[in-house]
Amino acid sequence: MGEFFVGGITIHIDPVIFQLGPFAPRWYGLMYVVGIVAGVLVARPYANQSGITNEQVETILGPAIIAGLIGGRLYFDVQNLDKMDSLITYFAVWEGGMAFYGAIFGAALAIIITSRLAKIPLWPILDAGAIFAVVGQFFGRIGNVINGDIVGPPTDLPWGFTYTHPGALAFGRELGVSYHPAAVYEMGANVVLFLILWNIRLRVPKPGMIFALYLIGYSLSQFIIFFVRTEPKLLFGLQQAQLTAIFVTYFGLLLFWWISRKVDPLSSVRN
Repeated sequence: MGEFFVGGITIHIDPVIFQLGPFAPRWYGLMYVVGIVAGVLVARPYANQSGITNEQVETILGPAIIAGLIGGRLYFDVQNLDKMDSLITYFAVWEGGMAFYGAIFGAALAIIITSRLAKIPLWPILDAGAIFAVVGQFFGRIGNVINGDIVGPPTDLPWGFTYTHPGALAFGRELGVSYHPAAVYEMGANVVLFLILWNIRLRVPKPGMIFALYLIGYSLSQFIIFFVRTEPKLLFGLQQAQLTAIFVTYFGLLLFWWISRKVDPLSSVRN
């Protein structure tokens, strides 16, 4: 992907894979597809262990993915209203721009509604959804690395990323400047969170706890990583994502407490 040199790592990859007339697939979109496939491959067996059939997984999967993509884009749009200069920019996901909190909110809402309509146990499928999300996001961040749309401030650290392909200019990168690779920090957080959740997935006493722990773990990582993100500060010197992270962490803690007291442990069967 890059080569080491004094001052950082060079990234010289065109965000567009190839151009064929108006058809211009991008690495960002491809990585979303890879992330969805990888997430399904990892989460489906876990869902099966929790008593969810493949047919039930397929019933949930479509609405959850669609709602997640819509939610992620809408949340990004709300965060960047000042940058939306035409109607098409609200939908230009091929140029990057997905806020993962919006994807979480959208997918979770779709899972809650679909599971109720299809009479699928809610908590086990939310747990599987958490595993799907943490795996899928890792691959999505590879697209962010190529785009250069998620970075921190300039740095002279040896692992800083320096973009040299003109395609990175579209994402606000200054060619030849070394930046904190915030997307890589996100990937590292995904790996740590996945290892924790995967190792305790069959040990938690009640279904729904993995989902609650995912919300807590992801939000804590976001709160920390956004100290090296260059986004506008809104309140108390914190960025919008950090404020959201505080709220979601608090919600995750309350959810974990509520599940520990209320959810029937027999609502999920693990083999």
